Amino acid sequence: MKTDKSPWFWIPLLNFASGLPYAVIISVSVIMYKNLGISNEDIGVYTSLLYLPWVIKPLWSPFIELNGTKRKWFLSMQLLISIAFLLVGFTVPSNGFFIMTLAIFWVAAFASASNDIASDGFYLLVLPKEQQSFFLGIRSTFYRLSLLAGNGLIVLFAGYLEHKYGDNTKAWSYTMIAVGLLMTVITVYNFVFTPRNEINSVENNKDHHQNFTTIFVSFFKKKQIGLVLAFVLLFRLGESQLLKMLSPFLLDGKNLGGMALDTEAVGIIYGTFGVGALTLGGILGGIAISKQGLTKWMFPMFLAMHLPIIGFILLAFFHPSSIYYIYAVVILEQFGYGFGFTGFMMFLIHVAEGESKTAHYALATGFMALGMMIPGMLSGYIQQYLGYQHFFIWVLLATIPGLILSRFLIFPKDFGKKSEEV
Repeated sequence: MKTDKSPWFWIPLLNFASGLPYAVIISVSVIMYKNLGISNEDIGVYTSLLYLPWVIKPLWSPFIELNGTKRKWFLSMQLLISIAFLLVGFTVPSNGFFIMTLAIFWVAAFASASNDIASDGFYLLVLPKEQQSFFLGIRSTFYRLSLLAGNGLIVLFAGYLEHKYGDNTKAWSYTMIAVGLLMTVITVYNFVFTPRNEINSVENNKDHHQNFTTIFVSFFKKKQIGLVLAFVLLFRLGESQLLKMLSPFLLDGKNLGGMALDTEAVGIIYGTFGVGALTLGGILGGIAISKQGLTKWMFPMFLAMHLPIIGFILLAFFHPSSIYYIYAVVILEQFGYGFGFTGFMMFLIHVAEGESKTAHYALATGFMALGMMIPGMLSGYIQQYLGYQHFFIWVLLATIPGLILSRFLIFPKDFGKKSEEV
């Protein structure tokens, strides 16, 4: 079957199916709860706790590694996610919706984390190594596009329904039902178009002959593991707080230091030029690494990812009346994120190199999620204490430790570079 042999048929939607649930659970839920009357402090704490499944997913990644195919796992988890979002939609209008929807989001988060483990392993096993750096840019781009579909198109749809019905509860109920139906369609597509055979059978069999303990122990014996884990934990220290408070900043009134936008405007900003900037950044990041290797591009990519925070500092201090200034800041931030995050994910692939790469990649991304969860939980309190202006300054300063640690990491000079003969 031709589609089984072409990564272009399955990589985009498979990674879209990883990113969309994450976007809805971690980011769109923030906007939903904000518009349903939940405070910034509660939003920061409870939506950050939804990161926990991604933090502890290494605990069950060996089970996925050792039982069944990756394809069966990610298809099953995507179906479960679809059902969970439908349930959230039906639960939003009920009394006690906050606790009930959080509980359903937790189920969806565990399924989404499991889907990530299986999808990541599928990518590493099926795609030839010499193609991984190039398609990492495509993979990262579609993952980020799915995040923007959540933060952009889904939020825009919810904003449209808010205006149409004048009822935020009804609007978000219908929105979540629509997301559940969309995930169902994506699951069916992945069932049809993903390869049936996980062809990297030699390495796969090696993985299966290892036991649960061996997989974990071998990860912590990797070179520079202490420095690597410190870097992974700290690299997203600033970003984790920015992502939690960015939507409240755009939605809050001027009297609270925010930009006083409505839900529909936030969706338009992220769903238009932001999409194009992110796509361009991700593709260029993948091409740059595949041509010259990660060593040359790692630090410039990380700077590109973090420096656009300065734009939000300027917005918080000057509150420009024209929305085009907000567009400009978002375009720079999305391009820098698409370009820079490609380098970070390529480094995590390096960390996972060797046997049990699926479980080791899950361990690496689990530590990354821990670095997102804890600061995110505190972000609402920090923002309330500092105000938006000084909060964004703090966020920029919080990126410095990760940048410093990145200068001491050692990996092959041409890692990620596409071989000349391919």
